[in-house]
Amino acid sequence: MGVMSMEQPQLLSKIATGDGHGETSSYFDGWKAYDKDPFHITKNPQGVIQMGLAENQLTADLVQNWIMSNPEASICTLEGVHNFKEMANFQDYHGLPEFRNAVAKFMSRTRGNRVTFDPDRIVMSGGATGAHEVTAFCLADPGDAFLVPTPYYPGFDRDLRWRTGVKLVPVICESSNNFKLTKQALEEAYEKAKIDNIRIKGLLITNPSNPLGTVMDRTTLKTVVNFINEKRIHLISDEIYAATVFSHPSFISIAEIIEQETDIECDRNLIHIVYSLSKDMGFPGFRVGIIYSYNDTVVNCARKMSSFGLVSTQTQYLMAKMLSDDEFVERFLAESAKRLALRYKVFTGGLIKVGIKCLQSNGGLFVWMDLRGLLKEATFESELELWRVIIHEVKINVSPGVSFHCSEPGWFRVCYANMDDRDVQIALNRIRSFVMKNNKEVTVSDKNTKHCWQSNLRLSLKTRRFDDIMMSSPHSPMAHSPLVKAST
Repeated sequence: MGVMSMEQPQLLSKIATGDGHGETSSYFDGWKAYDKDPFHITKNPQGVIQMGLAENQLTADLVQNWIMSNPEASICTLEGVHNFKEMANFQDYHGLPEFRNAVAKFMSRTRGNRVTFDPDRIVMSGGATGAHEVTAFCLADPGDAFLVPTPYYPGFDRDLRWRTGVKLVPVICESSNNFKLTKQALEEAYEKAKIDNIRIKGLLITNPSNPLGTVMDRTTLKTVVNFINEKRIHLISDEIYAATVFSHPSFISIAEIIEQETDIECDRNLIHIVYSLSKDMGFPGFRVGIIYSYNDTVVNCARKMSSFGLVSTQTQYLMAKMLSDDEFVERFLAESAKRLALRYKVFTGGLIKVGIKCLQSNGGLFVWMDLRGLLKEATFESELELWRVIIHEVKINVSPGVSFHCSEPGWFRVCYANMDDRDVQIALNRIRSFVMKNNKEVTVSDKNTKHCWQSNLRLSLKTRRFDDIMMSSPHSPMAHSPLVKAST
């Protein structure tokens, strides 16, 4: 008797069996390469240096000193344990009033006190990741889409799309105008979506930009507000890098535009801000995300949905105490900007000495590095080939532009605030060795220019000064790398 063949039922969900998370991206592949072979100055000096993680570790000592001076701010100390029972008990999803008050005040301070924020509109979430997903759930249905200017943070493909079913439509920005968002680019993306029968429900901007490190000027922000009002779509302004701006031009929040610009019409129900303490304060592990919406219905719905990703009351309690310390906040923000500016100067200066330029920027925790001249061809395949060399042979995890949906090959995001000064110099030394080795391989292939190359090398060695200790490090020369043709 034959066995009847029956199609096996699908035992797991499409989310569980699919790849919607986006973990197959080269952005995450770089992290995996680091995890397998992490650099350590003594335990693994030839390992991969992590420059693909936008963390701010430059001010950790300031926070640690504050905690040591204010032990009662934690319920896990002898001084604060008497509040343990109260904080450990169940808390509703509105959040502690003192926490919402402190966050609203801090958000105002990071925007130069030019605008104020209503604590009753503060909705907490598990980091900016959760905040973005909740916002997407509130604004769009599966199949709807958000416009997103390129290049944009690779995590958006996970945060906004994976579980919500929302689509992202790129707004192409180009290097010819320093990737500035234009009205023309917005219109073209919107019209293309209409032709493709995609319903656009909103526009997502990141200001300051990740990965560019630039801030949007007032004119661009007004263009954005006029555009979303004209199209009757929402605007989500991701401002998680607000306090990482370390020089002029200063950061301008979308809140400042809608509250102070009198020559534009704006339906505030369309405006929503995503914020976090992860970047500005260096607290990514605390998972403090914030949704601030001018739409009452969105606030109410987001607050209910925050049940799935609340900030622990222990963290709320500590943050409320810290952010309410005006003297500390003032000192912290000033010192953070000072240290970021110095690190930016050191790192970009080191790159310039080996002929590598970056997009001029003044915010974020990274630079947008231009390696177009090192590509064999002006293709994304060539970009990924170069990226693999940097990962596996130069042993530095940087993120290729293709993972940020950049429209042009050859750009890379490099994070510089998640390491100490020594490791920065080691990274610069590895980059220097890589560039000079490839310059040598390219130039010596032409016998007629060999003498010229040797003279230029001696000159460059005299003019390119790095930390003496790092220059003599036995770990800075990298392994043999394949030829990467430099273009002129």
